[in-house]
Amino acid sequence: MRRIAALVLLLFPVAGLVAGNGEYANLPGGSFRSALKYEDRKGETRIAPFALMRKPVTNAEFLAFVQTHPEWRRDRVAKVFAEPRYLSHWDSPGKLGISALPQQPVVQVSWFAAQAYCEAQGARLPSWDEWEYAAAADETRRDARRDPAWRERILRWYSRPSTQALPRAGLQGPNAYGVQDLHGLVWEWTEDFSSLLVAADNRNQGDADNAKFCGAGALSMDDRDNYAVLMRVAMLSSLNAEDTTLNLGFRCARSPI
Repeated sequence: MRRIAALVLLLFPVAGLVAGNGEYANLPGGSFRSALKYEDRKGETRIAPFALMRKPVTNAEFLAFVQTHPEWRRDRVAKVFAEPRYLSHWDSPGKLGISALPQQPVVQVSWFAAQAYCEAQGARLPSWDEWEYAAAADETRRDARRDPAWRERILRWYSRPSTQALPRAGLQGPNAYGVQDLHGLVWEWTEDFSSLLVAADNRNQGDADNAKFCGAGALSMDDRDNYAVLMRVAMLSSLNAEDTTLNLGFRCARSPI
C-alpha cells in the first residue's frame, strides 16, 4: 500500500500542505492484543506512539482539498483512482449541497483519494493496528473490550441500517485518548485495508485461493466478543482501493508531536 501511495504522489505531486481540522490526539502506544490472528505474529502487538485525528475528515475539509488539488475533483479524477460514485452525493464537483453538509464526515471517497488527502497534510492513513488500538478505548479506559456493556453498545451501531443522514462529526464524547467517532458514525479506511483477509470460505466467490494470497491474518469466526471487529474487517477486505460507499470515510494519522 505504501508503494501505491508513492505512485499517487508521483502522478499528482502535492503543491503544499492543505488546511484541515489540524486536531490530532497523541496516543502513547504500547502492547496490544489484536482481534486478528496473524500467522507470523505471536502474542501481543507492539504499537509505536502515533497521532490520530480526533474526528473524521469532513465534507468541508475535503472540499478545501479538492479546491487546491483539482485533480481529485469528481469530474477530473482518473478512473483508476476512483469509481463513478466518487463524491456523487455532492451537488457538483465543487459544491456540497444538502446531501453533504459541511460538518458531516466525507463519504463516497476512495482509498486513493483518502491517502492523497492525508499525504497533502503531511500525514497518512492509520494502519489497522493503530485504528484497532485507538478504537478499543471507551471514555475512561484505554481497553474496554472485556466489558460486555461496551461491546453491546458497539454492536448496536453495527446492526443498525445505514439509511439515515449522517450527523456531524464530533457529536460523540472523546474516548480515553481524546479521539471521537471511531464507532457509531462511519466506517473508515486504513492504510493496509487490503491485507485484512478473513478466511477464504467466507469470501468464497470463484477461486477460494484468491482470498488467501497475502496470508496476513484471519479472525476467529466463533469469537462473539470480536463480532464487531469481524464485520469491519470483512467490509474493508471486500473493497478495492478505487471503491466508495455511502458510509465509508477516513481520518489521518502521523508521528506524534
